[in-house]
Amino acid sequence: MADHSHSHAPGEDCSHSHSHDHGPQSPAIPQPDPAAQALIDADFVPTPLALQPDPHTAVCAPHKLEKCDKCNVDFVNTNRLAKLLVANPSLLCPPPNNVVSQQLSQMVQRTKDEGNALFKSGQAGPALARYTAAAQLAVQRPPWEANQFMREELSTVVSNRSAAYFDLGDYISALADAEAVISLRRNWPKGHFRKAKALLGMHKTKEAAESVRLGLSFEPQNSELLTFLNDIEKMQQKLEEKRSLKSTPAVSA
Repeated sequence: MADHSHSHAPGEDCSHSHSHDHGPQSPAIPQPDPAAQALIDADFVPTPLALQPDPHTAVCAPHKLEKCDKCNVDFVNTNRLAKLLVANPSLLCPPPNNVVSQQLSQMVQRTKDEGNALFKSGQAGPALARYTAAAQLAVQRPPWEANQFMREELSTVVSNRSAAYFDLGDYISALADAEAVISLRRNWPKGHFRKAKALLGMHKTKEAAESVRLGLSFEPQNSELLTFLNDIEKMQQKLEEKRSLKSTPAVSA
């Protein structure tokens, strides 16, 4: 038996109990609120699922699809979260949504910068490949990170890729990327500028002007859009003059 004999300082209260250290105690698991549990149980619908050879991928049992319209199930986000948690075993719970993966940010930035350097040197094709790689990295952000950060990062990369497509003469792909940028950041003038350029490449001057005006509604003093709108309007004026000359009947001598 351990010896508990010890002295007390003058004036110190000697009436106390002796506690024994039994090691760290496991926190008690709180019981769920009965009302909340009842609501969960009422909404619960059993979903038949199966696991793919990859043990972290759930699919619908009848069709073995990760997203199945017939079974009305979508395991895409669930599987993505499961793989992230398995890949990060030390992550006990998701961090606050204002914390972003600096390593991923650096990878996206470095890949985008490589694309920018190639594009500036006149190599639009290789630049396009680097922008695509940067976009693929940007969409890998875990779901608990702030969605706005991913939108800004991805829209910048896709905007640059739209410029590369335009430089290669692929105006349809340039337009598709510009539309994607606008869907990600509608109030960013650059997306509307990219869309207008693609439309102009397709000889759709009226639609290009409308796209620029929409961009100016978010930033009325944007110099890039104002200059581009002025150029488009001059083009429209020249086209109208050509049409009027063609429609004017020649006067015989």
